[in-house]
Amino acid sequence: MHKILVLWATPRSTSTAFEWMMRMRGDMTCFHEPFGEAWYKGDDARWPRIRPDSERVEGLTFDSVWQNLLCTAASGPVFSKDFPHYIEHLWNDEFLDHFNHSFLIRDPAKVTTSMYRHWPDFLLKEVAFVEQRELFDRLCDRLGAPPPVIDSDDLLEDPHGIVAAYCNAVGIPFIEEALSWEPGERAEVSWYDGGSWHANLRDSDGLKPQPRRHIDVADAPDRVRKIYQTVLPHYEHLHRYRLTP
Repeated sequence: MHKILVLWATPRSTSTAFEWMMRMRGDMTCFHEPFGEAWYKGDDARWPRIRPDSERVEGLTFDSVWQNLLCTAASGPVFSKDFPHYIEHLWNDEFLDHFNHSFLIRDPAKVTTSMYRHWPDFLLKEVAFVEQRELFDRLCDRLGAPPPVIDSDDLLEDPHGIVAAYCNAVGIPFIEEALSWEPGERAEVSWYDGGSWHANLRDSDGLKPQPRRHIDVADAPDRVRKIYQTVLPHYEHLHRYRLTP
């Protein structure tokens, strides 16, 4: 049984672009937020804003997702990108020991303002910072050392250096060619809303160096600024452990 290499991210954190780079490697089976699909649309969905008319997938459950991941990992290497708030009810040592854990963080000013553009009524529960910190601390205590953490701004500023550092930290070879790809449809990551959140990825041709941008939340609505202030300490906590090239 291979350990599942997992990236625990927050929404709007460049995580799908990172996942696409992992797909370009060609040496592992990749999953796009498999527990997220169950959290939003499964028979045992836990999305706090679910409505009677929300889309559901009959037969999809957290257990069916888990069994599929285990079955795939039994036959070869697996990478999964997911958000920690989807699976907090599953946290126990036996479950967590199946993973090779890593984390992707992003400045919460950028996450919250981007979430607001897509979902103006988004909840604290949907941005994952609190659960990301809780899982990280739990793993630090259990493993005796912090799992690898990468920051989105560092990744975008120096993709080559950060991806190389990540690969070294999680024990896989660095494949430089995986940082480039052709623009096009991304059906593999489109189970939610037809992939409407991934327009930038469809138009992109790789992880290329970008200048670091500053986002100010001063003009954001009051509720967005309150969520930002709530999650900022959790981001700062993980930021202290981030990988550098």
